[in-house]
Amino acid sequence: MDRNYYLNLAASGLRMPIGTHLILHGHTDVDQIVLDGEKLGRVLEEAANRFHTPLAIPLMDLSLEKSAVLTARNIPASQIDSYHFTQTSGDSGNLCLTPRMTAVCDALRYISSRTKLLPVGMAIGPFSLMTKLIADPITPVFIAGTGATAEEEPEVALAESILRISLDAVLFYLKAQIEAGAKAIFICEPAANKVYFSPLQLEESYEVFDRFVMEPNQKIKALLNEHQVDLIFHDCGELTDGMLQRFSRLDPAMLSLGSSRKLWEDARLVAQTTVLYGNLPSKHFYSDAQLNVLKVKSLAEELLDKMAATGHPFILGSECDILSVPNCETTIRSKVDAFMNCRCSHSSATPCAHSATN
Repeated sequence: MDRNYYLNLAASGLRMPIGTHLILHGHTDVDQIVLDGEKLGRVLEEAANRFHTPLAIPLMDLSLEKSAVLTARNIPASQIDSYHFTQTSGDSGNLCLTPRMTAVCDALRYISSRTKLLPVGMAIGPFSLMTKLIADPITPVFIAGTGATAEEEPEVALAESILRISLDAVLFYLKAQIEAGAKAIFICEPAANKVYFSPLQLEESYEVFDRFVMEPNQKIKALLNEHQVDLIFHDCGELTDGMLQRFSRLDPAMLSLGSSRKLWEDARLVAQTTVLYGNLPSKHFYSDAQLNVLKVKSLAEELLDKMAATGHPFILGSECDILSVPNCETTIRSKVDAFMNCRCSHSSATPCAHSATN
């Protein structure tokens, strides 16, 4: 897409929750929908229409790629959630789309061929996938940050080996989604944060971060550029400014950050051609004790006012996908309505064109 597409959405005053999970769980046949491409596509369409956004966004389910990697190695389905590699592996195995992945691709085909919405794909980032595939990813990353090599440290060798497999799996899935019609891809890299990378090490050098996070994501960016597909980069973890600057160098169309970041301060670190997105603390929407409606409204208005003052392109939204929590649906929806309907920034001359929910 022309980059102006996203800049114009920001200028229009769009507010956009990532709400597909919330809409999905309003249906009674959830288990069937996630395996049926057309039904899933209709849910993506319903979510986009419900929240008045032209972007059709799949579920932010970051378990699909792990399932594909381990299914290719004939790991029983009952063991996939808890399985971790304990030794290096030279190749990615016989990767195939799982039934859930096939349904996502078919849903994108539905959006592409039968609606006017922008079909957006979804994938976990390679580093975050690697952290799901080994039992202790923190130690080898730290050891690598001291300068130790794979030849010297088996733990580093394991992490690097599984990172290569992770990148292969993500690229495989991305190619399938692009073939299915995706015009933009949400890459979710939440593990690239201060938990997995020592801030003290990074003060000395970002070499380990660049090697484990940026180099794989640059390969993803190259694939998307090749197919003229836009990057929407998401990281809801706690970040250093240096991490954020590096994500900006990927030149994403949109950059989605968690509520630990002050977007009006981050605007100086991000190119004007990248729309900042977020970052209301949607993980707490289920609980009035942690976050009531008035607080959501206040946070939303603060974001609108302070982002308007920066002049940086901005779309108000959730820090992550808004999960449906049993018996809390009404509470969650009230928080979504609160930020969708809160006042527009008086310091901005642009109108809010998407200010109401059904």
